[in-house]
Amino acid sequence: MSSTPSTHVTIVGAGLGGLTLARVLHVHGIPSTVYEAEASATARTQGGLLDIHDHNGLPALREAGLEEEFRAIVLEGHQATRVLGTDGAVLLDEPDDGTGGRPEALRGELRRMLLDSLPAGTVRWGHRVSGVRTLADGTHEVAFADGTTVTTGLLVGADGAWSRVRPLLSGAVPAYSGMSYVETYLHDADVRHPAAAKAVGDGAMCALVPGKGIQAHRETSGTLHTYVALSRPQEWFTAAGFADPAAATARIAAEFDGWAPELTALITDGETAPVLRPLFTLPDGHRWDRVPGATLLGDAAHLMIPSGEGANLAMLDGAELGKAIAAHPGDVEAALAAYERELFPRSAAEAVDATDLHEAMYGENAPHGLLRMFAGQA
Repeated sequence: MSSTPSTHVTIVGAGLGGLTLARVLHVHGIPSTVYEAEASATARTQGGLLDIHDHNGLPALREAGLEEEFRAIVLEGHQATRVLGTDGAVLLDEPDDGTGGRPEALRGELRRMLLDSLPAGTVRWGHRVSGVRTLADGTHEVAFADGTTVTTGLLVGADGAWSRVRPLLSGAVPAYSGMSYVETYLHDADVRHPAAAKAVGDGAMCALVPGKGIQAHRETSGTLHTYVALSRPQEWFTAAGFADPAAATARIAAEFDGWAPELTALITDGETAPVLRPLFTLPDGHRWDRVPGATLLGDAAHLMIPSGEGANLAMLDGAELGKAIAAHPGDVEAALAAYERELFPRSAAEAVDATDLHEAMYGENAPHGLLRMFAGQA
């Protein structure tokens, strides 16, 4: 580690991966600046619960020196898992016995913890990137929507699925996976929606058939956070008319006619307007040739079908990149080459696992493929 690092790291995107990178760099005495399009840390809700995994997310937090702080925000008892039939029958019920390796925390709390661990001014809010280009001297210029620019010798795209930095390294563009989620919430569910609350249980619940399903998670204060999954073209969802929440809700619920009412209530009784979340992916095994002074992490590097690994992988990417930069003081190219040498096979393997999980959940044998996976037979 160099006590007088020669490289200031420019990070685009203040998600969990970019912030983990900034924190690990700070631990090693290396300065960075994170540019984020959102106006402030509280400009947007940060999604629901994340289970942090002992093989990627937790090691990243240890590298960041934040494991103790993380343990303080863990929600105990939320690792329970249930699989229900469409009639509400319980096919699998695994309570949280305290031995699971995937502690749960709210994404917003995790992000706040990372933000609080950085020096004041590290994150520059309200900086939406409009474009990136390489200058004649090999440095990279980042242009912002407000007309300002910054120039950097080490640029990291941590800016998610629609990364503005990715085109500097790769021509790959996310493609629609064929499935979308529709997000709904029920609040104070134990009192106001007791049947749905009982169906979901203490942690995560899913009810699945080929090509569609209902997944829900119990969050704090009796909130049930639901993702309704449907394999349909994007045009189908456009026609569902999400500008009219009641019409969209009815259209989505109609796809689950005949399912148990405690399950369909997660759709029909939603207390917020349904939010459409189309699922896009980059090609499995996405990689790029070494571009001097630039790299990617998280969804910008390896956007894949949801598997519970996305945030964990982004944090591990950030930690590993920070370690590589610290291990090669004054030699950016050696650091980036070392990072990418591990990144590409790691993310390719995770993409295969994500595809396998998706097939188990929504393929022609659903939900039996998932049940076999839980039983260790897959």
